[in-house]
Amino acid sequence: MVDNHNRTINYLRLSVTDRCNLRCIYCMPDEGIVFTPHSEILTYEEMIHIVKLSVSNGIRKIRLTGGEPLVRRDILGFIQKLQQIDEIEEITLTTNGVLLKDFARGLRECGMRRINISMDTLRRDRFYQITRRDFFDRVWEGIDEAESLGFDPIKINVVAMRGVNDDEIVDFAKLTFNKPYHVRFIEIMPFGKDNGNGWARDRFISVGEILDRIRSLGEVNPVGYSLLGGPAQRYRLEGAAGEVGFIGALSNHFCATCNRLRLTSCGQLRGCLFSDEETDLKTPLRTGGDDDSLLRLIETTIRNKPKEHGMGLWEPRKCVRPMNRIGG
Repeated sequence: MVDNHNRTINYLRLSVTDRCNLRCIYCMPDEGIVFTPHSEILTYEEMIHIVKLSVSNGIRKIRLTGGEPLVRRDILGFIQKLQQIDEIEEITLTTNGVLLKDFARGLRECGMRRINISMDTLRRDRFYQITRRDFFDRVWEGIDEAESLGFDPIKINVVAMRGVNDDEIVDFAKLTFNKPYHVRFIEIMPFGKDNGNGWARDRFISVGEILDRIRSLGEVNPVGYSLLGGPAQRYRLEGAAGEVGFIGALSNHFCATCNRLRLTSCGQLRGCLFSDEETDLKTPLRTGGDDDSLLRLIETTIRNKPKEHGMGLWEPRKCVRPMNRIGG
């Protein structure tokens, strides 16, 4: 389906939970978090219902997010049901990797072939500083397991923060010479209302500066665009087995080509990551609304998808919802 700005919307990011087993400094505070009550979270059956309606409106790719999606009970059974929806061309998942070693084989058996893993540092001590948890080895064991099982590509997401991990940018890029990883550098983004997510102007580093640093390793060549792809600008270093990618939500807006919707775990459909405008699908779903009315709500959300996110680079407003409640 095409929105009012002539963009084809074919990609749904589906959050299955707002719970997480890490407390990353740019996402969640260490303590005092109020999670959504279980009764307010969509059931898997409700999610399947909404996905099927979304597919009839042109959605062809599903990415499962959280919080941390692997902490939700029976996630593999849910993925198996998603795989039975014929029109879906791709199902993938973003994980922090803590439970990946235990789930990788099951995910593969469910038909999943691609996976994204959040990993912001190559140093054990710094991993604890960023995530406030000591799971460095478990994450890398999960990445190794996914690679051994043939996941391709394995995308490693790095939130770049000046003065925190920006001294590792070149080291992350070097991984792609010997490994077929897709390392993606993401600008730190402002989320949440007074949630201590670590946003500060002096931590921001643009994708342009990141790319300039990586050019010290050699020639960097653009990689082609996929119709079901995300917002990353993709490149390959000369002679590398993998890729580097850049997601510059603040410095290099990709709004003109954005093809995504987001469904929160509590049933709010969002046309834009940064907009607090939401369409409530849970209430009509639970109060007897028919499929035609739900379809109209989804269609309206697609058509009214904001043209731009409206975020300023140096004085960005914050989204009221923290990232774990939107869907990473």
